[in-house]
Amino acid sequence: MLNETTDIQNSSSGVVSEGVSYPSARFSVAPMLDWTDRHCRYFHRILSKNALLYTEMVTTGAIIHGKGDFLAFNEEEHPVALQLGGSNPMDLATCAKLAVERGYDEINLNVGCPSDRVQNGRFGACLMGEAELVAQCVSAMKEVVDIPVTVKTRIGIDDQDSYEFLVDFVRTVSEKGGCDNFTIHARKAWLSGLSPKENREIPPLDYPRVYQLKKDFPHLTMAINGGIKSLEEAEEHLKYLDGVMIGREAYQSPYMLAEVDNCLFGGDAPIIKRSDAVKAMFPYIEAELSKGTYLNHISRHMLGLFQNMPGARQWRRYISENAHKPGSGVEVLEAALAKIPAHLDV
Repeated sequence: MLNETTDIQNSSSGVVSEGVSYPSARFSVAPMLDWTDRHCRYFHRILSKNALLYTEMVTTGAIIHGKGDFLAFNEEEHPVALQLGGSNPMDLATCAKLAVERGYDEINLNVGCPSDRVQNGRFGACLMGEAELVAQCVSAMKEVVDIPVTVKTRIGIDDQDSYEFLVDFVRTVSEKGGCDNFTIHARKAWLSGLSPKENREIPPLDYPRVYQLKKDFPHLTMAINGGIKSLEEAEEHLKYLDGVMIGREAYQSPYMLAEVDNCLFGGDAPIIKRSDAVKAMFPYIEAELSKGTYLNHISRHMLGLFQNMPGARQWRRYISENAHKPGSGVEVLEAALAKIPAHLDV
């Protein structure tokens, strides 16, 4: 296990606490399409200094042929990983090189998304059925970059859901592709018949299968993803695995990230108050507004900060009703903060 080690391989960066070194991938926030954009990651970084943050999945076609800057991120986001979608080894290598030039800490290949649009592009979860191709993709990227190249995948697809199938996939990608770091979503994916949302909820979770995979490949770094809703659950998984990735729970209740550094990385710093986290965003927001960014593009990621607290509904409502208005600025968040009872902001 990599829970406590002084020589950690294939981690985006290390965190040292009281002489113990932890990989940043010990805890990460999952890549989530339309959610984990650069504004979201900046906010999450205020809450946790150590968690590994992932971009939304970006396709190789968008990077190579698109007109926008799909690789933009803020220096404050480190450690930050780029998740790529694609299946052409040369295109992936090109994008990996560009990512290194931009300063990313890790490249992650998406082999887990089950949406029709992704399948039509021949990437995502359907690639589990093409282990040799995934190995070629990883190998091509590793040849041109000196940062970790990792894979995020499922435990199976459709009727290819035996443990032997999963073992063969991991063995092929690790031995032929040189990948030594996997994040396993502990559900299989149905490539037809279920929506992406249903694929996150209907296929049953099988955590023991991922634990067994780590036992059978002890030399590989393995993190688990899927259905994890608390840091207490994360600590339990870390008894068997090297890392934990949390997605929607971290997005919808982001204040859980404020406890990550102390709970999972051995820190002892005071935990930031929710209101202070909001105020810490003000310089960033003002800088973005001056560039033409709309407030609601940033504030939408902050709606869950007071989840399950008195005033949370008023906080969300005020921002939702006002942040989209022309000229809206930090005063909207200041007014929304006033909806939260001050004595509860701890």
